[in-house]
Amino acid sequence: MHHISEPNILYFGTPVVLISTVNEDGSYNLAPISSAFWLGWRCIIGIATTSKTAQNLQRTGQCVLNLPSVNEVQAVNRLALKTGMNPVPVAKQGRGYYYEPDKFGVSGFTPVPSQKVSAPRAMECPVQMEAHVAEIHPIGQDNELQRGRIITLELKIVQVYLEESIIMKDDPNRVDPDRWRPLIMSFQQFYGLGEQVHTSDLASIPEHQYKSPDMDIARNVGRVTEGSNDKNHIPRVIARHEAIST
Repeated sequence: MHHISEPNILYFGTPVVLISTVNEDGSYNLAPISSAFWLGWRCIIGIATTSKTAQNLQRTGQCVLNLPSVNEVQAVNRLALKTGMNPVPVAKQGRGYYYEPDKFGVSGFTPVPSQKVSAPRAMECPVQMEAHVAEIHPIGQDNELQRGRIITLELKIVQVYLEESIIMKDDPNRVDPDRWRPLIMSFQQFYGLGEQVHTSDLASIPEHQYKSPDMDIARNVGRVTEGSNDKNHIPRVIARHEAIST
């Protein structure tokens, strides 16, 4: 029997994503989120506007989406209740957060250079995706109490790295779902995937039929050189957000 319920959170289970970005002083921020999903080579994330990650993304237009496996859960947990914002936003203060300037150091993740963005990759994560901000959209604009507090960002993937242990043996461009064990967040708790429960008729469709047009564009995105920061795509996104937030 079903019952009417009013859960305070609706996180029924999504992969944990560690977003690495560059701070104003050139240091790095690393933040765990679980409000994320993918459509082709686009990722949609939801994040609070008062977070350091949101500010860095609006300023630089770049990030890396690092997907940890269940093996990295302890390192991910060490990022909990820590923020790169100083002073700590009031809402986070009430939840026990404190300022931590060295997220990579305190967690134990190792920053390694990216090729097409300035933000570093987290070496230990089996999946790493360099990305550019494509669009920023407001959430909760119809509710005065939420207006300006949450945004979604559309991120365009420009480079993907896969750890060899999760790649299909006969295809370097496919992930083996039997070997990839993403870390899952469900109602504030960590979980992992179990075994396959049933075959899927969708699997009869070759993956190449889902190829995104963004893949061809991504191949032509130039490498980031030391000291450079390509911001050609940023003004439109920031201007859009500022217009939304006023």
